[in-house]
Amino acid sequence: MVGQEQFSNYEIVCDSCKEVTTHEILKEKEIAGGADLLLRCLDCRLVRLEKIRRGKIVEIPITLSDGDKSSFQKVESDHDELIRVGDRFEHSESHWEITRIEDGNERSENSLNANLIRRAWATRVDRVIIPLTITDGESSRSSSIECAPDQIFSCESLIEVDGEIWRIRAIHTGKGRTLGGRRVAEQIRRIYLHPE
Repeated sequence: MVGQEQFSNYEIVCDSCKEVTTHEILKEKEIAGGADLLLRCLDCRLVRLEKIRRGKIVEIPITLSDGDKSSFQKVESDHDELIRVGDRFEHSESHWEITRIEDGNERSENSLNANLIRRAWATRVDRVIIPLTITDGESSRSSSIECAPDQIFSCESLIEVDGEIWRIRAIHTGKGRTLGGRRVAEQIRRIYLHPE
């Protein structure tokens, strides 16, 4: 945010070069709601004044899904920020990905400015919960593990669950079950375990 940290360089479209170039900040003056920056293009040396103002803040009503738990919250955004399905953001010390956006008529959209969003949905992406089927002889039970989305699991490797060691017999990705190979956690829908 301008006024809270000092910048030595600033990336912006140069009026002379007609493309994004690096500008040196010669002078910064805090103004209510933003700052005025005196900039010099490092390519052509043109000096210009850039007025930066904070946008109006809106609260987006959003349902945050974390595994089998969901909560309704409000997330702040600049009113004119373009929000897209697939965008990732940080909220409450977790990382989320937008999965659905609705406009004022409750129609699903791929992107909208924040001030036009009636409601949104997001899922947590900094961790995943993988369902497990643990089979020992004739008995099976369900469990789950929590891990990072990029953790890799391999068929026939060993894994500890509830203090016991199990062998990964198969991995289901949603497209089918595989008895060989490896997958990252975010691609896995279920892991099947057998005794070591």
